[in-house]
Amino acid sequence: MRIALYGASGKVGVVLVPALTDAGHEVVDARLAGPDGCDLAIDFTRPDAVAANVEACLAAHVPVVIGTSGFDLDAVAASARAAGLPCFYAPNFALGAVLMMRFAEEAAKVFSHAEIVELHNEAKRDAPSGTAKATAARMGTDPAIHSVRLPGLVAHQEVIFGGLGETLTIRHDTTSREAFVPGVLRALEKVHGLPPGLTVGLEALL
Repeated sequence: MRIALYGASGKVGVVLVPALTDAGHEVVDARLAGPDGCDLAIDFTRPDAVAANVEACLAAHVPVVIGTSGFDLDAVAASARAAGLPCFYAPNFALGAVLMMRFAEEAAKVFSHAEIVELHNEAKRDAPSGTAKATAARMGTDPAIHSVRLPGLVAHQEVIFGGLGETLTIRHDTTSREAFVPGVLRALEKVHGLPPGLTVGLEALL
């Protein structure tokens, strides 16, 4: 496929470009060339850039896979439905993070007290992270979320449950942004078969 990548020079983009090329895709820098003539677009940019990038892609009849968090999901979903095209967003493309959220959802059925600690590099613009908010939503218990932004971190999250005489910690650590590659490749394979509108969560594709 010919893929328009928004954020090709960003922290995730510089990992995705060679990975997508190795997988047989042609990658163009969407900031320079736009989405015209592409089969699909990927966005790993900033929350305030997502809406405009998606609108440009929908106008060119190009579905979008979004890895940026903190944008207005409802607005993007409405635009995709109006255009009759599928878009996909995952708060985290690491397969282990999807399992972490699933395990936390199960644990929340047993433990009534929990808190989430999410840690990211200092350049991450949104707090709490999309992964933390998605985890809390799946748990359904409105846990407190603590956000840490420091140099040297990539993406980390732990969900700590407390009970009578015991604690349970479910933790996922992303030590390299290469962890996002398998999830992105899976999304590229599946997005054209999704219904018009915005599908949320990598678990929908597993």
